[in-house]
Amino acid sequence: MMRLALRAAARGDGRTHPNPSVGAVVFRGDRVLGRGCTRPPGGEHAEIVAIENVRRRHGLRALRGASLAVTLEPCHFHGRTGPCTEAIVDSGISRVVAGCRDPHRKVAGKGFGFLRRRGIDVTSRILETECRHQHRGFLSVCERGRPWVTLKLATTLDGRIATAHGESRWITGPASRAFVHRLRDAHDAVMVGSETALADDPELTVRRGGRVIREPIRILLDGRLRVPSSARMLTGAAAARTWVVCCRRARGIRRVREVAGRVLEVPSAGRGHVDLARAFRLLAKEGLTSVLVEGGGGLAAALLRADLIDEVHWMLAPKLIGADGRPGLGPLEISRLADAVSVDPIDVGQREGDFFVHGLVRRGSGSTGGGGKNNGRSRR
Repeated sequence: MMRLALRAAARGDGRTHPNPSVGAVVFRGDRVLGRGCTRPPGGEHAEIVAIENVRRRHGLRALRGASLAVTLEPCHFHGRTGPCTEAIVDSGISRVVAGCRDPHRKVAGKGFGFLRRRGIDVTSRILETECRHQHRGFLSVCERGRPWVTLKLATTLDGRIATAHGESRWITGPASRAFVHRLRDAHDAVMVGSETALADDPELTVRRGGRVIREPIRILLDGRLRVPSSARMLTGAAAARTWVVCCRRARGIRRVREVAGRVLEVPSAGRGHVDLARAFRLLAKEGLTSVLVEGGGGLAAALLRADLIDEVHWMLAPKLIGADGRPGLGPLEISRLADAVSVDPIDVGQREGDFFVHGLVRRGSGSTGGGGKNNGRSRR
């Protein structure tokens, strides 16, 4: 039942921030009575959706004595919606099995405690590893104050993203490109740096079958505001979904405010580059829990140097360009092999003609990766 709840939760990925995309299943024995996932902000949480699903399909009596599987501890506070714990008690459900504890300061065990005091049988840590992986963005914000950051790289076997003359379409094949759109769809936001915006002028939409199905939040990291207002991210309907992150008091900020949906100013780290750690903390405060980075080699390397990458999807086309091609990854300033960035594989394989590696980032032999000691394989 928890695996079914996890499947339900995945349907809301990228659409529920700042809330986690939770999945819930109401069941009796081995019979599923109803299921649900968290609605977009302002809508019901997964538990309420699942309970209402049962009421519509089977009536109120079906809830009496039933069990509820939920991927995250039910909330126990009034926000945009009421406490899920009270709705569970009022429904007549007698047993709750949960995947993992909610570390948010307003919950943090209070949900489990309330349910137990009301006589409900509570079992937690069911498929905890899988549930923490499902909620890794939300947990990252609660525990580290920044979103979960995924890096996407698409290169040749020798790590090049373009020829010396800048030709890059298309290095990887159709299957890899379709997968990138699925990745975008599962994240709250997609980020590129100014170099990529100037070179490729991307739209960063989610497309399926050649049709745009979703426009995620686009984040343009442009410390000196070099990208012109005519860029596709800053024109038309796309502009309202584009957030520009720049250095404080950068020249041209008034111009950008007129076209971008949001402009976020952060301190400079020198030479016109934004302080990346502060930028990601600010993105968390603005409600983002997961960010997919699709920038060029410079941005990818800067984020790895700052220990701000948690997860990597690296697609490799069976092609060789050579050292005169443009690298997919800039300098990491590593002098000792012991300090190398390691990728702890989750999945390695082939997607039609391309190879891929998907894994969690570890920095050096003593690190568990992703910016802190709480962020190793146990987060999966």
